Amino acid sequence: MMKLRSTIVLGLFLGLFCFFLGRLTTNRATANATPEAAASRLYANTLKPMVNPQPLLADHPEWVQPVIESVRYEAPRLVDDEGGNLDVRAWRFCYNARGIIEMPNRLRADKTAVIMVHPWGIDDGQGWKTPEPAGVCDFCTEEKNHLAARHTKEVINPFIKRLRDKVSLVMFSLPGGEDPIRKQLYRGYSSTPTVAQREQGAKELHTKLNSFSYKGQPLPAEIKLSSDTPVIDYFKQFPGLDASAKYNNAGFWELPIPVTRDIDVFPNDVVIYDALGYAPLREFLKRQGIRHVLLTGYATDMCFCRTTAGYENLSRDFNVFLVGDASLATFPSNNTPKYTTNAHLSFAALNQLVTQVSWVKTPE
Repeated sequence: MMKLRSTIVLGLFLGLFCFFLGRLTTNRATANATPEAAASRLYANTLKPMVNPQPLLADHPEWVQPVIESVRYEAPRLVDDEGGNLDVRAWRFCYNARGIIEMPNRLRADKTAVIMVHPWGIDDGQGWKTPEPAGVCDFCTEEKNHLAARHTKEVINPFIKRLRDKVSLVMFSLPGGEDPIRKQLYRGYSSTPTVAQREQGAKELHTKLNSFSYKGQPLPAEIKLSSDTPVIDYFKQFPGLDASAKYNNAGFWELPIPVTRDIDVFPNDVVIYDALGYAPLREFLKRQGIRHVLLTGYATDMCFCRTTAGYENLSRDFNVFLVGDASLATFPSNNTPKYTTNAHLSFAALNQLVTQVSWVKTPE
């Protein structure tokens, strides 16, 4: 009998222990649940036809050809942060819906980062310049680089200045790794240089960039062609874009590329280095509590989508808004980027949200 009672008591004890352990585990899981999981909701995907809507991206027609589509819809608010203090209207295109879908969004600014992709300091007086006589860099000619610099100065810099005191982070992405010179110039994921370090870094940058020989080979004077495939032979030896050491000189792409002078860089702004990869960027943004990204920069058809801080990476983990008129695509065969920028933003809008500078505002 005593043995039976002991067995029963032990069974009750183990049962109670398992019950309370389960409650404790459940409570911990609830406490550790992400806000996104805890705040999930059903979205009413109701599409209301819009009557005579104005063209999209029409504020800066010099830089972006306005988007005109015959079918446009208004949808309910998509991002709806509790305590949101940043209004960001956006649009996307859907073939299945047969048109463009627009929706308002309300973001918490303290959960938002503004990221500018590849604001390269090329041909801006800092020393890094397009090699002669046939070198290529950034928008690939000095004339096109100066045109993009004007866009940076007139559109992107004022946009970032307006939001800097409202959002949590302002960030710039650059090629390469965190070399010793740029580590002294810019804040990184884990370090912030002092005033003295920034001054020293600026001196070293000037010396490094201005001591390089920006001299490459000239265009080929003769091209050997076969009788059967002259077109293939021609383009193999004389392609439309060759940014190798042949025309740019060896070591050109290893130089410490600075942020363009057309952007006001503040001490607390953070530089993203492409060579570190996406994972460190994602973890840094997560540690800072970032959920939303307003993406600006260059070039819409290449770096803006496919580099470390491009939207193909960021949109896997964050709510990304492409600021359409704060980006330019490369524009070969044209003297304006507005048509190529329209085309690449329109294609990106199949799976990305696109906004514009005037649509990002603080609620009144």
